[in-house]
Amino acid sequence: MTAQLSKKSEAWSARFSEPVSDLVKRYTASVFFDKRLAHADIQGSLAHAEMLAHQGIISAQDHADIQRGMAQILTEIDAGRFEWLLDLEDVHLNIEKRLTELVGDAGKRLHTGRSRNDQVATDIRLYMRSAIDDILALLRDLRLALVDLAEANADTILPGFTHMQVAQPITFGHHMLAYVEMFNRDAERMADCRRRVNRLPLGAAALAGTTFPIDRERVAKTLGFEDVCHNSLDAVSDRDFAIEFCAAAALVMTHVSRMSEELVIWMSPRVGFIDIADRFCTGSSIMPQKKNPDVPELARGKTGRVNGHLVSLLTLMKGQPLAYNKDNQEDKEPLFDTVDTVVDTLRIFADMATGISVKPDAMRAAALQGYATATDLADYLVKKGLPFRDAHEAVALAVRACVDRQCDLSDLSLDELRGFSPLIEADVFSVLTLEGSVAARNHLGGTAPQQVRAAIERVRKLLQD
Repeated sequence: MTAQLSKKSEAWSARFSEPVSDLVKRYTASVFFDKRLAHADIQGSLAHAEMLAHQGIISAQDHADIQRGMAQILTEIDAGRFEWLLDLEDVHLNIEKRLTELVGDAGKRLHTGRSRNDQVATDIRLYMRSAIDDILALLRDLRLALVDLAEANADTILPGFTHMQVAQPITFGHHMLAYVEMFNRDAERMADCRRRVNRLPLGAAALAGTTFPIDRERVAKTLGFEDVCHNSLDAVSDRDFAIEFCAAAALVMTHVSRMSEELVIWMSPRVGFIDIADRFCTGSSIMPQKKNPDVPELARGKTGRVNGHLVSLLTLMKGQPLAYNKDNQEDKEPLFDTVDTVVDTLRIFADMATGISVKPDAMRAAALQGYATATDLADYLVKKGLPFRDAHEAVALAVRACVDRQCDLSDLSLDELRGFSPLIEADVFSVLTLEGSVAARNHLGGTAPQQVRAAIERVRKLLQD
């Protein structure tokens, strides 16, 4: 009878008097999405087995058998021959079942001194560590592509905007470097998050630790973890690292989305500042003239799903008591999708940046609209001794006159300009040019071409270190 009950309850003990219903199996199973943790699961199990053998908890023969069996399982998974079974619920039980089929009792001894609770926490951290490393590499690729675009356009002038109104002339290179700064911060956040991801929960067992004489530090060293989780309850129930990653990922996508918005606007024929290579665009099923910037539009939309995943994980964790709860199974799909979305987006944006063509004439023409050098004229008067508020008022009157006459400040004669302030002299016209405006902002962080090139040199050095 006991054997029959054990068989009916499959992976569970004879504690249960009836098998799990098919509906519950489907509802609670995670194997068809958490199987992507297979490599991490095998990596963690091998380190655990090595420690068990070193501590004399399992025999050297058991350890050798486990290594042999895991090597075959890894080959089967990589070749697509591994059979994932819904009845076995998750990646861990599927691998353990196959290992036991291959090596017998040695496979059954592997789980000594651990629980699925600390096992899955370890797997996720191994997976996240690798994902962050991939994202850091892709952030570097994107920044390098933007730096190349900035360098090619260090002297290209376009209007800078506030409130979507023409504000002051800037260089396109300076504008691209603003996004490089954003992605620099993203890389810093990801690297900082990685430090907290890189702590070993294995050894916490179900929640209280284990009675076996394990060596957690040895496992941590084998797996390349910088530290162990120091409280067994927290080790199995903590998902801060996943939330922190999703927050950093949401900021990455927010920066991508802001850039996407500008690319979409700039590519519009009404603006015409840039063109994006055809391979990143699509047409219309009915309008043959259309060229739609689908990649930046879709990235702008995908930002919402990543933001949603962050909220999902925060909500998932907010009401959980210690320690592990089944709720935590719901951490994986949003986490995995966040990784996939960020990786795919960064990869395509790094490629797309090389396919952006700049239209300097359209940018320059736009910069000549909206009196972009008005602030330069005000600064000129201040340097002549006029208080800034008085200079601001004088230039405002000059701009109003230009609006009425439908001309630019630079179109006014010297006598006309002197009508707004007697301090204005013939040298004013160099101040009112677009080139003079950007060149005058020649300080650290400024838009002057000289500063743009210096910033590019600093970023290249940063990315080479």
